[in-house]
Amino acid sequence: MENKGVLIYAEQEGGKVHPICFELLGKGRELAEKTGATVSCALLGSGVSDAAQELVAYGADTVYVFDDESLAVFDPLAYKLNVAGLVGEIAPGLVLFGATFAGKALAPRVATALEAGLTSNGIALELQDDGSLLQIRPAFTGNFLASIKTKSSPIMATVRYRALEAGTRDDSRQGAIVRKEVQTVQTTVKVLGKGAAKESSIAAADVVVCVGRGLKKAEDFALVKELADALGGVVGATRPLVDDGWISKDHQVGFSGTLVKPKLYIGCGVSGSPQHLAGMRDSGTIVAINSDPSVSLFRIADYSVVGDMYEIIPQMLEALKK
Repeated sequence: MENKGVLIYAEQEGGKVHPICFELLGKGRELAEKTGATVSCALLGSGVSDAAQELVAYGADTVYVFDDESLAVFDPLAYKLNVAGLVGEIAPGLVLFGATFAGKALAPRVATALEAGLTSNGIALELQDDGSLLQIRPAFTGNFLASIKTKSSPIMATVRYRALEAGTRDDSRQGAIVRKEVQTVQTTVKVLGKGAAKESSIAAADVVVCVGRGLKKAEDFALVKELADALGGVVGATRPLVDDGWISKDHQVGFSGTLVKPKLYIGCGVSGSPQHLAGMRDSGTIVAINSDPSVSLFRIADYSVVGDMYEIIPQMLEALKK
């Protein structure tokens, strides 16, 4: 990593930069200050040039802009051609992607084109004393953490949303914005239409009301959702409820689901397995409701309520209504 640059794929949709990019920039700046590296971004799309300055404000030294109508729709083959070409040109030591749907589609294609290794779904990046980079990711369905060192160059990784701290915006920062010639490829993607947006992502939510094995039946999610709605939040769940088919996986909190850092986390009937705790322990304020006072979640909770969630939640709702 010494004196080698960090390149970040700046994912965007409709000209709006995905917030995971700001987290990657935060880590990029941290590594740059320790190694003397520069931080750059690859921004691809159509009509995206205005977003370049925002990336500079969050820590980019250089933003390479690929702005062309042919990139209006995310096509991993077309994007791969341009990103791989840029990596070959500027030779960074580290290339980072968000572990989003787009990032997971693009990163392995770029890695294959470059004949480089790729660590996927990372949750931490740690610079070692010898200058090597330790990449940490969940393994064995989240029951273990694997520490990975990459021998190939560049080092490549996808990192989960909310796993890193976002950089601080500074609109006075100066950086270079370089327009690049776009390489085109026969597209294989055709947009037939755009579906309705899903419920708010638990990863981005400020309030998460999570329920565990204390829930007696799937129909009782309505009670949990009522509390989440009253607080302006979203519903989360532990893995057993997802495995039982009571709720979809995009609501699962934990290493094998989604990492969350809400301002307020309320665990209802959640015991607190290690992989679940690791996925939510950085929440701002943690409230635990459980009839068993010995559960692990109580050990990290800011407020612990010993009682039946079926009795406590209605009391909370009544108080909120008042």
